[in-house]
Formats: sequence, structure tokens, C-alpha cells
Amino acid sequence: MTGLGLYDDLKTSIPRMTRSRYATPALDWLFRRPVFSSTDFVRSADIPEPTARRFLTVLRTNGVLKELVPSAGRRAALWVFPDLLNLAEGRKVF
Repeated sequence: MTGLGLYDDLKTSIPRMTRSRYATPALDWLFRRPVFSSTDFVRSADIPEPTARRFLTVLRTNGVLKELVPSAGRRAALWVFPDLLNLAEGRKVF
């Protein structure tokens, strides 16, 4: 699969998963930053905060994202978009 193929697949499936008009902006953001903290996503994805937090849960539940490091105290969780990283690396990393 190519990066464009992955993007096209998710462009149709993420709106179904999230049932939100913010699905495409979230997908675009994930393609720019495949490893990120939950705080970064909530602050910079241009999505309302409650929606952004819900997206993380929905996308993890559906296997689009993986939580690398859970949040602890004031430290935000660290997330990864494994399909994109594996594609970029040309091998299974996550």
C-alpha cells in the first residue's frame, strides 16, 4: 500500500468511526505528525477539545492509533499512527 492509498482508505473509514465533520482535519493532522502527545493533538488539530479527546479513544479502539506511553500525572500520553510509520519505514516497526 502507498501513503496515498492509506490516506484514501482512512478518509472514508474515519468519518464512519467518528461520525464527525472533523474527521478529515484530524486525518490530515495525523499524516503530518504520526508520533505525538495527546496534548499536542488537542491543542493544534483545530478540533474542539472534547471532540479531539474522543477521537483519540475512538481511533485507538478501531486500531488506527496506538498509545505508546500512557499518561501519568501531568505527563500527556504518547501516541503513534503505526500504519503510516510502518509504511514510511518499509517494515513493521509497530
